[in-house]
Amino acid sequence: MECQKTNWKDKVVDLLYWRDIKKTGLVFGASLLLLLSLTIFSIVTVTSYIALALLSMTISFRIYKGVLQAIQKSDDGHPFKAWLEPDITLSQDLVHSYSNTVLNYVNCTVKELRRLFLVDDLVDSLKFAVVMWLLTYVGALFNGLTLLILALVYLFSVPVIYERHQAQIDHYYKLVSTQIKDAFSKVKDKIPYLKRKTE
Repeated sequence: MECQKTNWKDKVVDLLYWRDIKKTGLVFGASLLLLLSLTIFSIVTVTSYIALALLSMTISFRIYKGVLQAIQKSDDGHPFKAWLEPDITLSQDLVHSYSNTVLNYVNCTVKELRRLFLVDDLVDSLKFAVVMWLLTYVGALFNGLTLLILALVYLFSVPVIYERHQAQIDHYYKLVSTQIKDAFSKVKDKIPYLKRKTE
């Protein structure tokens, strides 16, 4: 199971780093087209059009192959036989494995949200409040689909840019992070009750 997870993660990394340009271009283009179409049409309409397009292609191909077999008097069988035969049912072990993983993430998230909302640590709760306040401005500027489109473009562009310009980016990131840490430490020194509580 661990080998499958590593293989899956490697495939995602290869996809995001554009190792196979045709495959990445197809995934990126299809995802972007889907999200852009969702900004114009409802999800029901988009799903229906995608299903109709797939059905049109498969029915046309099946009829074409049937006519071709009739003309050539061959008996090749069903053109999608290779895809109809494999078993695609999910095993209980696989479902339990993924549901346990999701359950762990949900539990960790709930515990962290409880800690933040019930102010277990004042500094962390204030940081969370600032992030939520900033997100109100982001929400006023963009809707959810726009953020998903931006996230998709980010996912498919930033890793490649970082890979090509890693030295320069790391240098400037280090400069900015030291400046931010210095500023936070100065603010914490001036406001005593913002200091972290000692365990």
